[in-house]
Amino acid sequence: MTIKFNVNDFLFQLFPVEKNNIEELHDFLKRFYTEGPFEPEIEILDNIITVKIDSTTINEDKESYQRLVNLCEKGQFSEAKPLVQKLISKTPNVSEYYRIYGQILSDEGEQEEAINNLIDALRWNPKNEWALLMMGNIFAKYKGDTDTALTYYNQVLVEKPNDHLTLNNIGANLMQLGKTKDALQYFNKALKVQPNYPNTHLALGLIAETEQDFEDSFKHALNALKANKNRDVIHDNSFRIAIESAQKLTKNIDGQKVVNDFLVLLETQCGKPIRVEIDENISTAAKIEFAEYYDRTYHLVKYKSSYPAVEHLVMHELMHLELVTEAREQDLNQLFVTNDSLKSKFIYSLDKFTKKLKNSGVSDDGVSKYLQLLFNGINLQAYNTPIDLFIEDRIYNNYPELRPFQFLSMLAIVQEGINASTKPEVVKNSPSSILSKSKIFNLVNALHLKDLYQVDLIKDHNPTKLELNQAKEFYSEFEDYRKDKAPSEEYELVQHWAEDLKIDAYFELVPENKNNRKTIEDVLSEIEEDPFGLNTIDPSKERKMKKFLDSHSDKSINSAVAMYMVGALEFFKSMNKVKVKELAFEFATLGMTGIDPNKDGYSIPSIKNTSFSGYKALAYYYVSWAVGIPEMLSQLQMPFDKEYALAQKLFNL
Repeated sequence: MTIKFNVNDFLFQLFPVEKNNIEELHDFLKRFYTEGPFEPEIEILDNIITVKIDSTTINEDKESYQRLVNLCEKGQFSEAKPLVQKLISKTPNVSEYYRIYGQILSDEGEQEEAINNLIDALRWNPKNEWALLMMGNIFAKYKGDTDTALTYYNQVLVEKPNDHLTLNNIGANLMQLGKTKDALQYFNKALKVQPNYPNTHLALGLIAETEQDFEDSFKHALNALKANKNRDVIHDNSFRIAIESAQKLTKNIDGQKVVNDFLVLLETQCGKPIRVEIDENISTAAKIEFAEYYDRTYHLVKYKSSYPAVEHLVMHELMHLELVTEAREQDLNQLFVTNDSLKSKFIYSLDKFTKKLKNSGVSDDGVSKYLQLLFNGINLQAYNTPIDLFIEDRIYNNYPELRPFQFLSMLAIVQEGINASTKPEVVKNSPSSILSKSKIFNLVNALHLKDLYQVDLIKDHNPTKLELNQAKEFYSEFEDYRKDKAPSEEYELVQHWAEDLKIDAYFELVPENKNNRKTIEDVLSEIEEDPFGLNTIDPSKERKMKKFLDSHSDKSINSAVAMYMVGALEFFKSMNKVKVKELAFEFATLGMTGIDPNKDGYSIPSIKNTSFSGYKALAYYYVSWAVGIPEMLSQLQMPFDKEYALAQKLFNL
């Protein structure tokens, strides 16, 4: 086949080369009309370009050439060898045939013959990139002649000076041959050309790791993860290097000094000493106990020594104190408050799940404890997740020397979140609605890890589309706040996200004053100690009741008894009548010995960790009979009928 073109303006519209640049046009046409190893003949004479394509040979040899390539890819050289020899004999001007033959000979250990064939390949096409690379490899690996190898490698770059793939390939070849110093030159050139090629970053990370430059290997491993969109071998190796380098760095960096220096500054800011101690018995990896909540003169940070990068855990808790201190300075701090009434709403929302557990043989006590764990867990996530984002941002931006610690610690937290929401036994035995909300909070943490450290573990959570979209919406809102966050604004996210997930009914955020300073851990701990809320007073509810009593009762009504009766009605409402009746008889037994309204310390065996005042015991005594055995209530001869009638009105407010 012969194609002819006139060299004119129209020709340069057809082919994207510089106008009137005949040499560039010649090279472009050659590339354009080349098919596999078959190159065209191009002649330029008297403003006429002639392109000759040996279509007959192409059609005859194309099938054989493809078979040859397939045999070589499978390593079947004994079958490939006679085929390539036949093709060379038939068409001796095809560079790629010699290149393939040279590769076969090199793999068979015939390096001299391989060199001869590769030279023939370059004689027919001096720009044959793979022939040049193979020549470099042979001289570097088998001849120990790095200078000659570099001559061939550099010849590739004459034609492709800014080809990052070629630069990276040369670097990789030299690296495999142990020529690290020479390899670095090519990798660094490749990085300048294309800063976002993961293979180059991985190679530089491997070299840095070998040279025990763990800071550099950590940096390049993270860059490789950032540039790589696939979960492939490059990703897995980059992830491994990031973890191993971070572990080495945590041993070489004095993270404790960084934490101590910040602690000293924070003591000045908050006006109280801060102590740090190991406590293996706490329920979380670390926690802070504020001085005001424990009647101490100092703040106390506790942590478990078994966790990785504990310096980060301590710094994280100190940052909690810093956020609270900043909010207190402007009288904007808020407390996370919950109580038995709010917990009852939570338990009521899981009524079907509760019945399922009981039908499967779980005891009432077991169900109660499990629901308590779920209630505590979702509230802890609701409170901590948005606040933790701001804390981790501060650590990342203000203390770069702690990043290896932070990376390992955040990674462990995200992986815990994955296990907590994807393990088959967890999924099987958890209410789907709560599990889904918990997963959304965990996904927010995973998005933050990806944002800061390029590690993408989002898919590992097995999220639904709705869960992932919700987590992304939350993170987007955080990003709006993170730019110029003001003191206490973190609580806005706590409230917003809980409302969006419809879990805001299980807690309240109230302004802090000196008389109600409690952490969420304190509140949840109190609930565990007083699971029925009998010792807990809801300030908001108490104010409403007092206001109602002032306007609806007279002096003949005992207001204290009426208020306690409201609590009793709340307590008994979720119980079946048989259980209420059992408690009624226990109160009757207590009453046989006499209940003094002016004394405290009364208790009922079936209601653990409770202590009733005299009036409270009388109120619960009366209500238990009114609810459980109403037909026998009159026999008690307790003078609280008016109080009970008023309590019923209050209860229905």
